[in-house]
Amino acid sequence: MTESLRPSLLVFHRMGQWTSALEGWRRWALAALLGIALSAALPPVYALPLLFVAFTGLMWLIDGSRNGRAAAAIGWWFGFGHFLTGIYWIALAFFTDAERFGWMAPFALAGLAAVLAVFPSGATALAWWAKRRSLVQGAGRVLALGIAWTVAEWLRGHLFTGFPWNLGGYAWAVSDAMIQSAAITGVYGLSLLAVACAGMPATLGDPTRSRLRGVLPSGIAAAILVGLWIAGAARLADAGPAGAGAMVPGVGLRLVQPNIDQSDKWRADLREAHLARYLDMTIAPGARLSAAGSLEGAPVTHVIWPEMAVPFFLEQDSARRASVAAAVPADGLVVTGAPRVTPRGEQPFRVWNSIHAVDSEGAIVGTYDKYHLVPFGEYLPLRRYIAPFLDVSKITQGSVDFSAGPGPRTLRLAGLPPVSPLICYEAIFPGEVLDADDRPAWLLNLTNDGWFGISSGPYQHFESARLRAVEEGLPLVRVANTGISGVIDPYGRVLAVLGLGRAGVIDSGLPAPLADATIYARLGDWVLICLLIAAAALAGAVARPS
Repeated sequence: MTESLRPSLLVFHRMGQWTSALEGWRRWALAALLGIALSAALPPVYALPLLFVAFTGLMWLIDGSRNGRAAAAIGWWFGFGHFLTGIYWIALAFFTDAERFGWMAPFALAGLAAVLAVFPSGATALAWWAKRRSLVQGAGRVLALGIAWTVAEWLRGHLFTGFPWNLGGYAWAVSDAMIQSAAITGVYGLSLLAVACAGMPATLGDPTRSRLRGVLPSGIAAAILVGLWIAGAARLADAGPAGAGAMVPGVGLRLVQPNIDQSDKWRADLREAHLARYLDMTIAPGARLSAAGSLEGAPVTHVIWPEMAVPFFLEQDSARRASVAAAVPADGLVVTGAPRVTPRGEQPFRVWNSIHAVDSEGAIVGTYDKYHLVPFGEYLPLRRYIAPFLDVSKITQGSVDFSAGPGPRTLRLAGLPPVSPLICYEAIFPGEVLDADDRPAWLLNLTNDGWFGISSGPYQHFESARLRAVEEGLPLVRVANTGISGVIDPYGRVLAVLGLGRAGVIDSGLPAPLADATIYARLGDWVLICLLIAAAALAGAVARPS
């Protein structure tokens, strides 16, 4: 160890001592600030240095916890600050009908942040316990935090219908090269990488007999990050430039983004005008297909509208189906979101959030029903227990809860490769975006992020969808009412995009899938389990006094 490193290590040592020694509300306040720093490291800000600040500081706070309860409290305040700022945009949805739901916004946001904070609270408590029992020390305790955090994120993504939003691994979405390893480990593996590597500078503050032993873990972590970037860059180089890959022959897509304000979307006096807007944008003259490397000059064959684009029950409305059919390209389809209800007279009455494919004769030739519904947005959980005591309902249109569809399915539509449709936030669930027994050739995500205005929510949603393309090795087409719409290749590279708050169309070809399914697509989270076991073994192996 050279003498030049001594001042730097002394600074880290003092910072670690100061942080660990904090007591009372100061510990909680710093934990919340570190959680806010983590939010800033994620999309759309990507202040990546704050990722290291957040988890290094969190590790020092865990070191200074006197007992498991104190460690859990640190994790809870960290999580509360993180979720309060990371998903603040949820509150905006309540103001689309402010008279009915505006009063709920602060309670909904604070309540959700408080509940979600339980997961990082459990992670910090587990990390403290492992250190307290002398199972891990030095760099091993940072690995223990990474393991506990990743397990907590996985649980957050699965328990109580799941909410895997703003996972730590999305910090790497700033770089196409860095997310390529998701094809092996999935985004949860990227989270393990984020926490373990970003928290490793905490070892620089350890009072070690050998200064080299304090620096070595951070050096190894940096080398791992550089190595994964190089491997990802090599994978992309082997694939060729973005847009230069194979395209599905004979397919020309038009993605329609009308940018209809959510407060106007369901107004009875504007519904006909909204449908007319879609029809006009569908048949408007196009230039050439715009995605790089697509079929330049080729005609549009299939038109795609966003979630709930048609504010009518198409199955029971032959007149509106005829209007849509008039805009269908020759031998093509219009694929649109629309509500679906049970046939007239059938009981019980049910409603679905659906996708329909309409041909040029006005026939519905394919339907998909959303199966992963948004609690409080599309249905009221525990309605039978809540409704008698509190006058609340879901915030989407209508008083009847949506019913869930049967699950992921593959649609086969004329002129298109087999497709797995996804509605709204169904695209954020790793490993749950397709029917593994009937594997599709591409993913189609229809959504309406108009609820959240110009905020970070739609950007985070877009990046989540992008990671699904990398994990599955499939192209993804995303069509949103107010944005962000885009075409993404199977490496997660954006070939064409229409930004937030803009009206317009994207004319693009359809990228071909990878020749073989990715490792993650074949094995799913078994890879993550193996990775966690290996990390635990490594953490135990370095559990010796410095």
